[in-house]
Amino acid sequence: MELVSEFLSNFWHFTSLISFYIIFGLIIAGIIKQIIPDSFIQKHIGENSTSSIFKAALLGTPLPLCSCSVIPFVSSLQKSGASKSALQTFLISTPITGVDSIMATYGAFGLFFTMYRVITSIVIAIIAGFLSMIFIKEQKQIKNNLWTTNKPTVKEPIISLHVKEKAPFLDRVFDYAFNQLFSGIAKSLLIGIILGSLLSTFIPTDMTSLLSDNLFLSYIFVLLIAMPLYVCAITSIPIGITLILTGFSPGAAFVFLTAGPATNLVTISVIQKILGKKSTVIYISSVILGTTFFAYIMDTVFLNFLSSTINSVSAEEDASLLEAIFSVIMLGLMYKYIKPHKKTKSCCS
Repeated sequence: MELVSEFLSNFWHFTSLISFYIIFGLIIAGIIKQIIPDSFIQKHIGENSTSSIFKAALLGTPLPLCSCSVIPFVSSLQKSGASKSALQTFLISTPITGVDSIMATYGAFGLFFTMYRVITSIVIAIIAGFLSMIFIKEQKQIKNNLWTTNKPTVKEPIISLHVKEKAPFLDRVFDYAFNQLFSGIAKSLLIGIILGSLLSTFIPTDMTSLLSDNLFLSYIFVLLIAMPLYVCAITSIPIGITLILTGFSPGAAFVFLTAGPATNLVTISVIQKILGKKSTVIYISSVILGTTFFAYIMDTVFLNFLSSTINSVSAEEDASLLEAIFSVIMLGLMYKYIKPHKKTKSCCS
């Protein structure tokens, strides 16, 4: 009975940490979707140039596309003429972050960790883009003003809009934020919170002492878990919190939050079909080496800045009234989109 009580306490603690920021972030994502059309992104990352790589990183960072929904979007960008170097950059920067994930990271880990996560994801994505530009030679064939490749593309799913295009602005914002975005992550987010709560409840902290004393060993351990595991940027946060609670370093949690959303077997196989084997090798190498390098910098150079973050994550204070209200709202939304008689097609569930 004590373990059940501890599990429920951990579940509520994780939910209250991130619920307000997730809902607020989803609304911002809905606003961004209405302000920045897909055609704008297609226009600015089409060339095989340095500027396209930087634009792909900056445009991809706030977009709330997870590691599965970014694939059909990238496929459409490829058809619109985007270069492989820009697509490589976009494929890394977009799943790792997103305005909803950025807000949730801030709620759970604080400002410094959040900014570090955003900046490093941009850097890793840009490096991958430049490596792609250097080592992969593209043949530019003019055909209807588009780049053409012989690589097969991924069939894009048909996304049904719940609100007509000319509906009021706020209706379209909330429709995209909840009927499309949140419905796609509701099940995986719930699984992430449950898994994080179970790990916090049943894993004794002394089990991680060996891994915590050896930073690179802990990074490798987390990478082996994160890479095949299918998690979105938001759903990785409860597990990242759990890693810190069970004795892992902030850098190890950073590895999971970065490598988890960016790499999984499904995404990697689809990337190989879209961009080819060389691009896939660059993609995986950039994520693994970049994540490990920045995790080590976090644990050795910036650990003092993260002391308050660690304390806030570990503290199990009672949720404020605002946190409690948004936790109930988020759990209610989860029930709405997960309940059996209301099936919602989702690439992430």
